[in-house]
Amino acid sequence: MEDWQMDFDWLRIRHLVKDAMGQDGLPDLQIILLLIGIQEAHVVRTSFTKEEKWDLMHVATCHLLSTEGYFDYVGKDDEGWPHFKQVRTVPAEGEKAQERLLKECVIKYFDTSSITSSLAYEE
Repeated sequence: MEDWQMDFDWLRIRHLVKDAMGQDGLPDLQIILLLIGIQEAHVVRTSFTKEEKWDLMHVATCHLLSTEGYFDYVGKDDEGWPHFKQVRTVPAEGEKAQERLLKECVIKYFDTSSITSSLAYEE
């Protein structure tokens, strides 16, 4: 994906989430990962501990990277949390490259997932 296209699509996703949540500011990558984690873990709550938030962002990261072949879903634990197994090394090209990879995965997620329709709003 070219830089301009990624920047445009990333901003589109941030505005979609901002509008759906009724927020004033644009959400960052961590907030969007948290929302994806909530969606993928099928958690129905409005508050989380700090540790649970990190766990949900980890679920989102693993889920997103599984679509690129880096992780495989292995099932849920006794508490219902999804677990993944790393099957390929994520290219360690630095923090910026890893952030870009996650943003590209987020864009694909929103473009192909039902979460977009659940965030849609009537004007």
